[in-house]
Amino acid sequence: MKNQITKSDLSSALLLLRVVLALVIFPHGAQKLFGWYGGYGFTGTMQFFTETIGMPWLLGFLTILLETVGTLALLAGLGTRALGVAFTFLAAGIVFTTHLPNGFFMNWFGNQAGEGYEYFILWAGMTITLVITGGGRYSLDYLLRKDKTSIPPIDRF
Repeated sequence: MKNQITKSDLSSALLLLRVVLALVIFPHGAQKLFGWYGGYGFTGTMQFFTETIGMPWLLGFLTILLETVGTLALLAGLGTRALGVAFTFLAAGIVFTTHLPNGFFMNWFGNQAGEGYEYFILWAGMTITLVITGGGRYSLDYLLRKDKTSIPPIDRF
């Protein structure tokens, strides 16, 4: 009974972390790429990125690609650490270019000029965790790994 209460299952937690992160970020990418959920689609988003906010075309394209294809790869646990780094930089870029002047809190009551950066702190915390840990046992990274013996036992965490 004591083991049931105290043991850890890091791989299940990492799977949950990847799924939740992908579920939250993918709709933003789908807005930008496909125009789903009221988004502007690829052309409209790229026009906004390049003409309105002055983002280089390649950076805008990579952002859309990361938020769509990258989230699907993250969901599957393929390239988890590299995607974690990319998503961390994306969150930091969004904060420093857009949300920092609005303070910490999201605009829950509509009384701020825009959204704060608290959401992106959670995002970065999740992605940095994935950079540190990798995708875990329930990931394609694990399945593709030849040497599975060097992965520490789950109960050590």
